[in-house]
Amino acid sequence: MLVAQQKQQENIAEYILYMYQIEDVIRAYRFDIEEILEHYVRPQLPDESFMSQYRKWYEGLIKEMKSSKIEKLGHLPSLNEVMIELSYLHTTLLTATKDPKYIGIFDVSSINIADFKEKSNLKDKNDVEIAFHAMYMKLLLRLQKKEISAETEEAFDSMRIMLAYLSRGYHKMKAGDLDFLKN
Repeated sequence: MLVAQQKQQENIAEYILYMYQIEDVIRAYRFDIEEILEHYVRPQLPDESFMSQYRKWYEGLIKEMKSSKIEKLGHLPSLNEVMIELSYLHTTLLTATKDPKYIGIFDVSSINIADFKEKSNLKDKNDVEIAFHAMYMKLLLRLQKKEISAETEEAFDSMRIMLAYLSRGYHKMKAGDLDFLKN
């Protein structure tokens, strides 16, 4: 909960990846709040006094996931909204403002995004969503201590750079500090 709040304010890309992981944790524990708190939250808590806040946060997420019918697949509506905003920013940087730095970054990552799209079941997703799914897959591979080839690592890195640029732009946009007319 506290990690999510910090990431949401500081790095929206890390926030999305963190929340994808939280959604999967909730699913892995079959939406059982007691199991989540006992086996996932409590071992990570430095202080038991936070437990009631975590309980409330996880209960809210569980309720939202169930009401949104994403028990097996899918993402929280709030994450989907952020993804739409990031996709809008992506398109704006490429077409409306023609941001040369972002165009260069995207040119490098677009080949890897297309490859990942071709190898996955994400045919209906846009480039930003695919890049996030690729980064989440990398996170899962790391957690499973699976080896990642140098070529694959390079592909992931190109998408990470693209998402980092979008993340910085997103926070500027939300703060009102991104002037699309100056690009």
